[in-house]
Amino acid sequence: MTTERFTIRHCAVAITGASGAAYGLRLVKELLGADQRVTLLLTTAGRQVVQHEVGLKLEEAIAERRRQVQDHFASIAVDCVANDDYFSGLASGSAAPDVMVVAPCSMGTAGRIAAGLSNNLIERAADVMLKEKRPLILVPRETPLNTIHLENLLRLASAGAVILPAMPAFYHNPPSIEALIDFVVGKILDQIGIAHRLYARWGESQE
Repeated sequence: MTTERFTIRHCAVAITGASGAAYGLRLVKELLGADQRVTLLLTTAGRQVVQHEVGLKLEEAIAERRRQVQDHFASIAVDCVANDDYFSGLASGSAAPDVMVVAPCSMGTAGRIAAGLSNNLIERAADVMLKEKRPLILVPRETPLNTIHLENLLRLASAGAVILPAMPAFYHNPPSIEALIDFVVGKILDQIGIAHRLYARWGESQE
């Protein structure tokens, strides 16, 4: 799925309960740096993982969480929407974002999206992206994968989603964990069509 039909201005980023919250947060930072408007969604488990892995405790109350997120990124171009807010524009095809990325995407979230369920706003927004044929990028972070996981990911790919596993490369001799995170985030930005310098491409100088 490409973004050629759309001028990218508004990106939705969802963080679920899989390990790898840093991918989603790094992506938001890069999108804001590219002058994108970002709507951030988190599951309850996603907030728990953000606190455990990144040390950022996000409040349950959405007004306070919005303030925290804007302070964290030093930007008012990022909004934070409650995962049960079905009045959000993300829930409607008439106001869908240009791109949606679920990073990281838990296997539970992937399975519910694959089944067409809309038990929360993340799942409903993902369903909207598929039905409106807009880019939906899922970044699963699970290993090993069982047959159910693989079948769900195949079903999502067949429906039009981009399955972009969190599989960093090592050919560029990454010097840090941050460099590994940047590689995956760079791959996401490649799918969206946003230029970046997060990693050296194959054949480029490592300098």
